[in-house]
Amino acid sequence: MPNPITIIGLGAGDLDQLPLGIYKKLTNAGIVMARTMDHPVINDLLAEGVRFSSFDHVYEAHDQFEEVYKDIVNRLVEEAQNEPVLYAVPGHPFVAEQTVQLLLDLQKQGVLTVEVLGGQSFLDPLFTAVGIDPIEGFQLLDGTALKSDDLHMDQHIIIGQVYDAFMASEVKLTLMEKYPDDYPVTIVTAAGSSSQNVKTVPLYELDHGMELSNLTSLYVAPVKEEQTYGEFFKLRQIIAVLRSPDGCPWDREQTHESLKKHLIEEAYELLEAIDQKDIDHITEELGDVLLQVMLHAQIGEDDGYFTIQDVIRTLTEKMIRRHPHVFGDIEAKTADDVRSNWHSIKQQEKGTQQEAPSLLKGKGSGMPALMQAVELQKAAAKAGFDWDDRSGAWDKLEEEWQEFQEEVANGNKEASFKEFGDVLFALVNVSRFHDIYPEEALVSANQKFISRFSFVEKKVLESGRTFNSYTLAELDEYWKEAKNLGL
Repeated sequence: MPNPITIIGLGAGDLDQLPLGIYKKLTNAGIVMARTMDHPVINDLLAEGVRFSSFDHVYEAHDQFEEVYKDIVNRLVEEAQNEPVLYAVPGHPFVAEQTVQLLLDLQKQGVLTVEVLGGQSFLDPLFTAVGIDPIEGFQLLDGTALKSDDLHMDQHIIIGQVYDAFMASEVKLTLMEKYPDDYPVTIVTAAGSSSQNVKTVPLYELDHGMELSNLTSLYVAPVKEEQTYGEFFKLRQIIAVLRSPDGCPWDREQTHESLKKHLIEEAYELLEAIDQKDIDHITEELGDVLLQVMLHAQIGEDDGYFTIQDVIRTLTEKMIRRHPHVFGDIEAKTADDVRSNWHSIKQQEKGTQQEAPSLLKGKGSGMPALMQAVELQKAAAKAGFDWDDRSGAWDKLEEEWQEFQEEVANGNKEASFKEFGDVLFALVNVSRFHDIYPEEALVSANQKFISRFSFVEKKVLESGRTFNSYTLAELDEYWKEAKNLGL
């Protein structure tokens, strides 16, 4: 077992801020190994004769901080083979110190012994410098690994490791993904020391000629409520309020069953927006579809069965499980490989659950009939019940069409009804062999009819006549005109 490693925090800035016990430990030491010499306390201690060696040169040897920290820890462990080590870090050892965490992990593994002595973190003086109460809720984030999804805009946010212009630029760009470009942010350097500097600037100026160092942190205040409208938590709050006793009477009385038709309607309106290639409309309609998901999830939570977290967790687990070529070690070079893996994993999942009595069970359940027909045929085709090529599908369509015509000629209404259904089902089969999704094709045809008929209506209105005064042939001329115009 190596000699023990004692970790000391150098505090936030000035020597006067060091606890007396820490000061004595440092001044009585032989050599202190410092993560970095770039700290005001070290300059003061050097003047008092304390000897230091540092790991500043390690930073220059690696491109990634992760590698830097691992290298520092390895060197500390190597030194501890010879003698006890006193290791000094800025601030408090337990605040934003990755090397300390790595050393503690080694202690948990029984590799070495670590003793951590306190030191003032930069947080206390920073709270004072910007005048906030952390009990209101705050986040401490690492500027070197900042992601927009980490940001809780309704809380006080403190970002450390904003030590130079490049890092300030990276942090700025990440914040701009959520905050307005001119949102005020506060740069705090050497908080609580005699060199403390506090400056508030618009976000877009964060990397514009600021004096930054390893003692610099960034403070971002909570946004106003309306600026959280793009956050998921806010949407969930809104839906919960709508379903609450003091909410909306309509929302409160909805059930999974009553919302079914609304989900179908919203899905179709989204398809229409996609066909129109209207980005604003697509955005709005996607929101309406999401509203249906949120309402169903809130009903599930109100009834005590499931929450939106359950919905998201189930989906996340499924995406990871069914994409082993992305999240695992399975190889899939083509889309066909992905589909094959997907179906194979899906079958394995069914094997761990109750065995389905039929390959068609649940296929297209709840969908409009045209969409369900596609799902039923796809399931049957996977089992090998399918035509060898498109000619078989065409022959079947001809057969069904002939049978329909015969029943119509016989005047048998019930038989005609059934045979017409067979015609539609056979048409879906043909569309499948030609890689045409029938639902989309019919939606497109509906939109085309609406566009051309609207043109006919416009022409009739411009003429000053009524529809009833036109012959079908005259109206058809307007229709042909609309068709020639590409409507």
